[in-house]
Amino acid sequence: MRSGKVERATSETKIAVSVGLDGHGSARISTGVGFFDHMLDQIARHAPLDLELEAKGDLHIDAHHTVEDVGIAFGQAVDAALGDRKGIARYGDAHVPLDEALCRVVVDVSGRPFLVYGVEFPSEKIGEFDTELVREFFQAVAVHSRIGLHIDCLRGVNSHHIAESVFKGFARAFGKAVALDPRRASAVPSTKGTLTC
Repeated sequence: MRSGKVERATSETKIAVSVGLDGHGSARISTGVGFFDHMLDQIARHAPLDLELEAKGDLHIDAHHTVEDVGIAFGQAVDAALGDRKGIARYGDAHVPLDEALCRVVVDVSGRPFLVYGVEFPSEKIGEFDTELVREFFQAVAVHSRIGLHIDCLRGVNSHHIAESVFKGFARAFGKAVALDPRRASAVPSTKGTLTC
């Protein structure tokens, strides 16, 4: 099984994460941010991948450090699990609806980190969760897993629905991109011969 584990400790957060790319959607998640836990569970279930994640952060300030640092640690664990990236499909895309919301996510497991983000939320918060943190999370994931990531909301009026469509869309697109292609079992899907730099 392709897996990666990361422990990250700073003065703001302490995080332990384990990712199994060939898993079946098992999730054990605790960040102290309820809505964020729900979104991370969507990634595990819809990719699917196995995810164990525990984070303790300075939530007495706000959730920013926790969400961003979880993105960093999750991205690093994904990067470790991908190894030399041989045999993967490399590209994945998904359109995911949730009621009135529809988001498109496209992933390139390229070794070149980049985020293009076209999502606007009609509200600043979903419960106690700041909607601007969705971008912060995916920026950290893209950089630290070294993937190209395009996220666009095509329509939507409910912030919860938009966010869930984004996370499910990421899960589906990412799952396709990291899936093993039996036709390329020992090949890196790049004319460069590498996806690690």
